[in-house]
Formats: sequence, structure tokens, C-alpha cells
Amino acid sequence: MKVLVKSPGSATIINAIASGFGSAFGIDLNIISKVSDNTSSDIKSKSDIGVSTKLMDMCAEAVLNHYDVSCGLDIETETNLPLASGLSSSSALSNSVVTAVSKFISEEYDKEPLTDMEILNLAIDTSLKAKVTITGAFDDASASYFGGVVVTDNYNRKLLIKEPMEEKKVLIFLVDKESSTINSDVDRMKLISPMVDLAFNEAKNKNYYLALNLNGLLYSNVLGYDSNIAIEALSAGALASGLSGTGSAFTAIVDNDSIDDVKDKWSQFEGRIIETKVNNEGTVFL
Repeated sequence: MKVLVKSPGSATIINAIASGFGSAFGIDLNIISKVSDNTSSDIKSKSDIGVSTKLMDMCAEAVLNHYDVSCGLDIETETNLPLASGLSSSSALSNSVVTAVSKFISEEYDKEPLTDMEILNLAIDTSLKAKVTITGAFDDASASYFGGVVVTDNYNRKLLIKEPMEEKKVLIFLVDKESSTINSDVDRMKLISPMVDLAFNEAKNKNYYLALNLNGLLYSNVLGYDSNIAIEALSAGALASGLSGTGSAFTAIVDNDSIDDVKDKWSQFEGRIIETKVNNEGTVFL
């Protein structure tokens, strides 16, 4: 038996590190996890881009422990989602592995399938143990799992809003610099929490584009990224633009009239551009 699961990344509307409240939306860049059994009793993981498989292994072990099952598993990934760039690659990876392994175990061993929230909680708990997230990234994980846009209370793992996002194209600018959330300066980000709260109020009122703009300007400045990347996108007609996560990716939500102009403006900066779109589908079986 083989199970394939595809989980999208997400882009930030409100980064939850400053205050514990966040918002994100799914983007159509994905991680696919393939799970099958093997003849050993070990978990054998392989990443298509050669990165550490620690998180994959830990997610699989968490599901096996939940079901009190011991078996050998082969886990492989395929991805077009940039890693360590603020686009929720850790959330997409943990969601896809936990979903795939839980499906495999529930069917092979006739166990009760995990609920959506059980999958999310296992994935988040494992990400915290693996130290790839600061807050647990409930906003990122939820946007990756459900698709669309979410507004969240991260510390209490509560969905305040969950709905489809307006289907628009999304441009991503990858600055020539990798970023790891766990190594970010949390104290420095806490300084802007009162201003981030103002942006979060806009997200709660479903003014998602304004919230994204405000959040992006605040975090890019406090983390030392060039906010002109977002400003230039807005000047070229982007509906919204800002830093995603703790970087290094900037996102711009665009329409057909502005997409080429934004690309042209971004060509003056050092980095590369990826064209994708909003993902309202979330985590799915293939």
C-alpha cells in the first residue's frame, strides 16, 4: 500500500511571533509525501532535495506512538516549495507526513482515522519538539492544512476565521538569503507587538490586504530586510505585498494588469521570482 499526500505552503498576513495571534493563506507551492511499508521495523526517510529528514522521522514516530503501532515505513518527499524562506515549509512537511502516515496506519491496521484537529495538533507538537518553530505556527499549519485564509489564536490553537481566499495570482520574491524561524530575534520582534496588534485587528475585520501590508512593513524593518521590495510592488499595482514569516520571501498578491509591472520592478533587486497562486484546496490525498 502507498499513500500520497500533498500539502501547500502558506504566506503570511500576520506573523504571530510578536503577539501570539496570526493569519496566513495557502499558496500553490507544495510538498508531496509518499508513505509505504518496508520489510524492516525502521522508518526510512528520503528528501528529494537532500535536507535533514529529522522532522519527517519525528512526525512518523508521533503517529505510530499515537496508534501504539510498530512497523517499518518508507517516506519520500517531492517539493517545489522553497525551504527556510518564510513560506511554511515546515508546516507543509509535517502536515503531509502526519496525514499520510495516519491514513496508512488507519487502513492497514483498521484503526480510527485521525480528525483534522488531531492531525494538526500532532504536526504542531512535533514541529515544536523538532525546534523548527517558535509559536507552533498554528496559523501556518492551518492555512497549509485547510487552504484558504485563516485568522488564529496560536497559543490556544483556535481558529477565529477560516474561509476561502480571493483567487488571485501570487508573486514571491526570494531574497538571496536563507532564514530559519527558530534563530530569529524574538525579543526584537516583541517590541513591535502593539503595532502588529493594529494590523491583526484589520485581519480580524477581513481587511486581509491592508493587514498584510502593515505586517510586512513592520517585520521587514525589525528583521533587517529591505522594505522597498514590498513598496515597489505596491507602486506597480500589487493588491498587497510584504515579508512572509521571518523571511526571506516577500509576497505580492497581483492581478493580470499588475503582474508584469511587479516583476519588472522586482528585477532591480538581487533574488529570484516565483509565480504561483492562492491555494484554497489545502492538504489532499493524491
